[in-house]
Amino acid sequence: MGTFGVTALTAPATTDPSHVEFEMNFQLYGAIAATKAVLPPMREAGAGTLLYTTGAGSIWPDPRVANVNAAAAALRNWAMNLHKELADADTGVQAAHVGIDVSIGTAVIPGLPTARPEQISPLHWELHTTKRDQAELVFKL
Repeated sequence: MGTFGVTALTAPATTDPSHVEFEMNFQLYGAIAATKAVLPPMREAGAGTLLYTTGAGSIWPDPRVANVNAAAAALRNWAMNLHKELADADTGVQAAHVGIDVSIGTAVIPGLPTARPEQISPLHWELHTTKRDQAELVFKL
């Protein structure tokens, strides 16, 4: 199997806890730490948007990247729960997830289509401006 940055990509049967540790720290714990820093003033202001982005493997798992998908799915789950918590409390703050079902720029997984950032970014803008009640959008070609 290949690598993605510093992460060795692993299939489910060959994944060890150490194969998921970096991705959990990077994806889930990083997002939680960043949210803890910005959410209190956003709640005080009664406005703002928190957007979390993962590969679409968080929604539709791909066994070629099981360890990355596991962390991405954890982040997606947490973001969807945060969306519901903030909406139920009528805070004016939105949390949402964008799943990206392509490689950005260069193919990381063989056979996966590629897209440019400017093709993907409108989903983030839509969630922030016109689809504030939605918890998730997915970019696909």
